[in-house]
Amino acid sequence: MSDTTSTAPDYRDTVFLPETEFPMRAGLPAREPEWLARWEAMDIYGKLRAKSGRTPFILHDGPPYANGNLHIGHALNKVLKDFITRSQQMMGRDARYVPGWDCHGLPIEWKIEEQYRERGQNKDEIGKVEFRQECRAFAQGWVDAQREQFKRLGVIGNWDDPYLTMNYHAEAVIAAEFMKLLMNGSLYQGSKPVMWSPVEQTALAEAEVEYHDHTSHTIWVRFKPVNGTGIFAGDNPASVVIWTTTPWTIPQNRAVAYGPGIAYGLYEVTELDEKSTAKLGEHLVLADALAEGVMQSAKVTGFNRLGDVAAADLEGLLLAHPYRGIENGQGEWDFDVPLLPGDHVTEEAGTGFVHTAPSHGDDDYQLGVKYRLPMTYNVEPDGSYRKDLPVFGGEEILTSAGKEGSANVSNIKQLAYAGALLSKGKIKHSYPHSWRSKAPVIYRNTPQWFAAIDKDLNDGMDAQGKTIRARALSSIDQLVKWTPQTGRNRIHSMVENRPDWVLSRQRAWGVPLTCYIKKGAKHDAPDFLLRDQRVNDRIIAAFEQDGADAWYREGFKAQMLDGIVNPDDYDQIMDVLDVWFDSGSTHAFVLRDRKDGSPDGIADLYLEGTDQHRGWFQSSLLQACATKGRAPYKGVLTHGFTLDEKGMKMSKSLGNTIVPAEIIKEYGADILRLWVAQADYTADQRIGKEILKGTADSYRRLRNTMRFMLGNLAGFAETEKVAAKDMPELEQWILHRLAEIDQQVRHGYGVYDFQGVFQTLFQFATVDLSAYYFDIRKDALYCDSPDSLRRRSARTVLDILFHRLTTWLAPILPFTMEDVWLSRFPGDDSSVHLQDFAQTPADWHNEALAQKWDAVRRARRVVTAALELKRTDKTIGASLEAAPIVHVEDADLLSALKTSDFADICITSALTLTADPAPADAFRLGEVSGVAVVFEAAEGEKCERCWKILPDVGTHSHSGTCARCNEVLG
Repeated sequence: MSDTTSTAPDYRDTVFLPETEFPMRAGLPAREPEWLARWEAMDIYGKLRAKSGRTPFILHDGPPYANGNLHIGHALNKVLKDFITRSQQMMGRDARYVPGWDCHGLPIEWKIEEQYRERGQNKDEIGKVEFRQECRAFAQGWVDAQREQFKRLGVIGNWDDPYLTMNYHAEAVIAAEFMKLLMNGSLYQGSKPVMWSPVEQTALAEAEVEYHDHTSHTIWVRFKPVNGTGIFAGDNPASVVIWTTTPWTIPQNRAVAYGPGIAYGLYEVTELDEKSTAKLGEHLVLADALAEGVMQSAKVTGFNRLGDVAAADLEGLLLAHPYRGIENGQGEWDFDVPLLPGDHVTEEAGTGFVHTAPSHGDDDYQLGVKYRLPMTYNVEPDGSYRKDLPVFGGEEILTSAGKEGSANVSNIKQLAYAGALLSKGKIKHSYPHSWRSKAPVIYRNTPQWFAAIDKDLNDGMDAQGKTIRARALSSIDQLVKWTPQTGRNRIHSMVENRPDWVLSRQRAWGVPLTCYIKKGAKHDAPDFLLRDQRVNDRIIAAFEQDGADAWYREGFKAQMLDGIVNPDDYDQIMDVLDVWFDSGSTHAFVLRDRKDGSPDGIADLYLEGTDQHRGWFQSSLLQACATKGRAPYKGVLTHGFTLDEKGMKMSKSLGNTIVPAEIIKEYGADILRLWVAQADYTADQRIGKEILKGTADSYRRLRNTMRFMLGNLAGFAETEKVAAKDMPELEQWILHRLAEIDQQVRHGYGVYDFQGVFQTLFQFATVDLSAYYFDIRKDALYCDSPDSLRRRSARTVLDILFHRLTTWLAPILPFTMEDVWLSRFPGDDSSVHLQDFAQTPADWHNEALAQKWDAVRRARRVVTAALELKRTDKTIGASLEAAPIVHVEDADLLSALKTSDFADICITSALTLTADPAPADAFRLGEVSGVAVVFEAAEGEKCERCWKILPDVGTHSHSGTCARCNEVLG
């Protein structure tokens, strides 16, 4: 073995290799807090607000609830908002963002009550003001905790001065907005069934209710006629049969409803199962479409249809309450039950007859109003019957823990004793639950305060209609842009069909219903409510000074009413407002009142999850329509929910929850933000370890693109710049692509298509740049003379690319793009987030050039595919070892390739273009017609500097170099 020493000169130090300290490994979890501290010290948000002459863009923050650590849904929501505010700012707007929190309400009360129970304290022995102050302190603690967690996500905003619904000014404005309802006549006290939580002992709005599977008792009950003729008279009168899933409401029955358009029949029982509670020969009236199912449920094995029962036969019929004459009933149910027509009766389930308890259902209540049926007050706030109710007094419908009480079973037994029970069973169905306690709720008749949404307000704000509902529906269709558009249909149907707004809650922590009622006056009396703006102004002033706690301090009523009316003539309402009214009023104390609010008190955008069509979007819409005549927003964007990788809803019991803090700890906030950008937020999104790994890989590829640019821009000076018109066509093509992408990015950000923006930029960076342009221009960047037009042009384009990519990506990846920016432009006042998107010259757009280079690129694919085969079979190790012959049929394409430095484009040492017919064994690609490649090895020696294989290598003053490299070396 001989000992040989290479005599070839080492030209490595003469090659202009990339130079950058920008690391390949991001280290985001450790480094991101440093940037956060830097931005805070710089007051980035304040500097952006100081940019004058800009049109405001106001994204109004839907307030999260201040009672726990953030979940992944919070992160999705806040990051989407940050994408919008950052991108709008960089497109030239004044994108103000005031974060806010919802601070009142039941969950916080519960936490304080739990602390009392743990200490053995009785809430009722604590003063209301003291209790409220403990709630305030609890909420403030979670506001502070959540604020830091939101900031850690990289969300920019006015964190030093957020809005809180419990701030004194906010409470004063909420009260003032409520008193506008008092003054315009839409406020009224009514006794009607509302969703009621026995566990929380308060009314619930529809937005506070969610539906879960629940197993309920079902019963089929006979109602006997008392004044019938024909089939309803004689020795065997026909019974009307009802079906219900709420046996506990039978004591409150006051009518039975039938459907005027339903076909009914008279049925006779002829055969029975031995376990049936039906009776042989009895006659039953049932909807024909449902009769067979009823008989099966009643274990009736044989029956006959005896004839039709017309609506005229049912009209005016009176029935006996099934508990008429019940033992120990004390005459409570010895009354007649009318059979009434009802449009809500269908043939979808049941018997065709609907048991009607006006105090325990909305359809029942509406029928009761129409026919003046009596209301009942049999159910207490804790979900038990009133103690003096005969037979059932004190029994629980639902226990304080949300479990089923004894009331259902007791009613079933009593119906059986009374001979009224035809059949019983159980059914699993969707049932309303409180979204806070997760316990079932009931409809319960209670005195509550309502906003009438169909009353003419006569307030002079009639542009969108005279009623709250009319204004809301008009705003939905005429004033608001919905993203996605399906959101319009969802909220429109909800508003179109919703009942009056239940405003009152029987709790302590919230803004009180600041009104007084005259003692002894009836609810519908003109003087029942005290309406006096002088009183209102005093209340507002008191709340501005001391907050809503003032309402509960001794002597407040006398102070407010003194000199206006006799305080002894009025009662002070102690209910608190529905917290949705709080958050629905934020447009007034944030958009209208703050200096960083909206000039017209209307937001450009509200953004929340799809559940807020029944929540904050709707409460804000109704509240603003009542007090300012229109929607408080011009646009509404909704996102879906977050699921695990298998598409399952996240829950602690399943062990599939993913916490933002854990993602940030492992990957960094930018990876979490990138996951948001890659997801279709309009649908439900999935997240998990494997998905995050894929996200991290996309991030790595993008980071490498940025690192290549930084390395090849080392030392770049203004004097190097080349005008676009003087650049080689490849660079001009890149500028054309930038012009196209500029339009796509601005449009995408403008319509909130972040997935589209990121995919556009990612494909451009990794395919057009890294895999194509950078690959081609490495040779020129590394080996051309610093003053060569080609290298200067490439560096000029890299500089342009740098400014555009860093700013375009900054809204999505604020930490990484700041890192990229500072790697090139360090300085105490330097930040990519103070930049705007650069304006793109119109002459960059060159469609003819683009068509030419699209054709060049397609032809290149044939060459690179041919060379890849030769690399695979070890004929060559690198493309520079090749000098292929490329046969081109199309004359225009051949001309284009001849003027494109096609050998450099294909990264070969040499390349021959010819119009000659290609041999049969030439390489072809099916999707690129008219181009064929014959492989030839490059002739000559390998240049020790640029590694091209050329015939002239070794013939120049610098040994082992080609002509280009020899010239560079001088």
